[in-house]
Amino acid sequence: MSRKKIQKSLSDADIDALPYRPCVGLMVLNAQGHVFVAQRNDMSNPAWQMPQGGVDKGEAPRDAALRELEEEIGTGDAEILAESAAWHSYDLPRELIGKLWRGRYRGQSQKWFALRLRGGDETINIETEHPEFSAWRWVDIGQVVDLAVPFKRDLYRKIIEEFRHLAG
Repeated sequence: MSRKKIQKSLSDADIDALPYRPCVGLMVLNAQGHVFVAQRNDMSNPAWQMPQGGVDKGEAPRDAALRELEEEIGTGDAEILAESAAWHSYDLPRELIGKLWRGRYRGQSQKWFALRLRGGDETINIETEHPEFSAWRWVDIGQVVDLAVPFKRDLYRKIIEEFRHLAG
């Protein structure tokens, strides 16, 4: 049976029974208080996102955050400023369930970290071993939500509310 057929056969109850993928999210700030956003290289729409990635089995979320920073934007030159008080979850749109993570998850549950980049722009390199982004830029914290895909916007609002004071 093809993945498309499997996806169509999932009922609402099947989807509700799927777990969330454990993940970390990174709000990377520069010295001016702007937020790093990047454009995924595997999406056709021009949405931008903050770095994020899975937590490996047995890995502490803080360690995952530092690993993902290196893997996604090519630098470890940042200081962790804060950790979200809670895990935040989002559901994937139904049409993406089955296309991502082999259909094992309904969305992601994320522990968020705010980090301050210690170096300048020259420390960022999105051309990593397994690049996920095609472009990046710094934006005002107030722009982040509007640049994101619709299904992440509520989550981003919560993260911005929690970390806004760190942007200055």
